[in-house]
Amino acid sequence: MRKSLIASLVMFSLASPLAAAPVDDVLEAMRIDEMIDIMRSEGLTYGEELAMDMFGRPGNAKWQAMLAQIYDTEKMGEVVRSAFVRSFGDAEAAPLVEFFESDRGVKIVNLELDARRAMVDDDVEDAARASFQEIDGSDDERLSQVQAFVEANDLIEANVAGAMNASFQFYRGLVEGGAFDMSEQDILTDVWSQESETRQDTREWLFAFLLLAYGPLEDGTLDAYIEMSASPEGKALNQALFDGFNKMYDEISFALGLAVAEQMRGEDL
Repeated sequence: MRKSLIASLVMFSLASPLAAAPVDDVLEAMRIDEMIDIMRSEGLTYGEELAMDMFGRPGNAKWQAMLAQIYDTEKMGEVVRSAFVRSFGDAEAAPLVEFFESDRGVKIVNLELDARRAMVDDDVEDAARASFQEIDGSDDERLSQVQAFVEANDLIEANVAGAMNASFQFYRGLVEGGAFDMSEQDILTDVWSQESETRQDTREWLFAFLLLAYGPLEDGTLDAYIEMSASPEGKALNQALFDGFNKMYDEISFALGLAVAEQMRGEDL
């Protein structure tokens, strides 16, 4: 699940439209809807890889239809927003909106979206990973800045936890769908057995993406982004984003497990 986990479906926010308005301003400034569109593209690509892994062939028409239903951007957006609102709570939104609507904030968001969109292409992702591998462990100045950004936002630990939770949900879907007979402890044991590999892959993907995205940024702009991320508002934003997207991916992963199980049952008939 490399692309769809690292690197989601039914509830609207219970907050009133007036109370949620500042949060909506933050999400709009960060262009979250566009990011979700990109995540849909990643998911559909991953769905094809999953079909080859699980069925030994490309997905059929039924599989394509199930993927389209699972990666429904409207539903994905509803889940992200609902969890984001609950997590963000009463945190101050105005400084975040001001930052992301500024010239430097707009540039950052543009670069993040462009890099994420580009890395849907396996060749681009492989090249980005190779570029990171060349400087990993060196005293490269931009690498040091990206490392500071990663640490300020606790990106590795949070992404590893999210990936493992999503993997757990995928297994749950497989079991509930009748594809496998595993206890919850069996699932946990299998997921944890992959922790080291997940951590290594997550770190490599994350640094590859951030170096690709922030390559054109001036040092001062990236420093300002790091400073904002370390502020109380920045930390509340980061936590809310993780809560929103992790919820989305958990539900998607469970649905994918159910879909794989259903496809397997159909082939056994």
